[in-house]
Amino acid sequence: MKTNIKTRVFWYGVFILFGIMMIYPILFAVSNSFKTLQDAINSILDLIPSAPTIENYLFLFTRLDIWQITGNTFFVATVVTIFKLATSLLAAYALVFFDFRFKNLVYFILISTIFIPFTVTMIPNFLTISRMDLIDNPLGVILPQLADALGIFLMRQSMRMIPKPLVEYARMENLGHLRILKDIVMPLIKPAIISTGIIFFINSWNEFVWPMLILRAQENFTLPLALQMFISAEGGSDFTYAMALSVISMIVPLLLFFIFQKHIISTFVSSGIKG
Repeated sequence: MKTNIKTRVFWYGVFILFGIMMIYPILFAVSNSFKTLQDAINSILDLIPSAPTIENYLFLFTRLDIWQITGNTFFVATVVTIFKLATSLLAAYALVFFDFRFKNLVYFILISTIFIPFTVTMIPNFLTISRMDLIDNPLGVILPQLADALGIFLMRQSMRMIPKPLVEYARMENLGHLRILKDIVMPLIKPAIISTGIIFFINSWNEFVWPMLILRAQENFTLPLALQMFISAEGGSDFTYAMALSVISMIVPLLLFFIFQKHIISTFVSSGIKG
């Protein structure tokens, strides 16, 4: 009995430690966003500002077109999310409810793309976007991201929980596949669709490398690109502005996660129930 208590205390301690390690960077950014530069230099690790100020936020909203940049980020993330969900749903429906040769091979090839590093596809995608004259255009950021193998995997796993006779009966009633997908399948996997969409949105919202390669003008920047304006290789002289912009950047993803966390967790748990 004592051994079990000691084991539980140990693991609780480990979880608390890791929790602190993950939460601390967020608290660090929030704290320093309310400090002056001199205060941040003198007490950078202190989580409670000695003289809190909103000067950094006022600077961003008066000197930087933060609403335009946030709108750019929201537009790119929303369009990417919609298209990824659409392609994932269509592909998963075909893989679950259609019978065709080499179906498992096609699925294997699609899923294997998850393990291909971004650096492998970066140059071909960049050359393609360049030839399409979409450099410094939000469409250049969006086009290479219209499909996602992770979404196909999650949607397929959710659809496999739906009894096939239900779809076969709908087909006997002369319902088309798109109608079945819309009126029968999607309502049954709604939590998975919501959680997968949130994951797509957050990933796109936080993306930095690909937008950095495509976007040039400041009016087309997304929030992660605007953040790098205040950071230099030497640490920069606009540290507190960078922290304020970091806080602004994390608000939407954190809100979405806290609101839909149950859907996100349940989707990943259920995705491993049926292989």
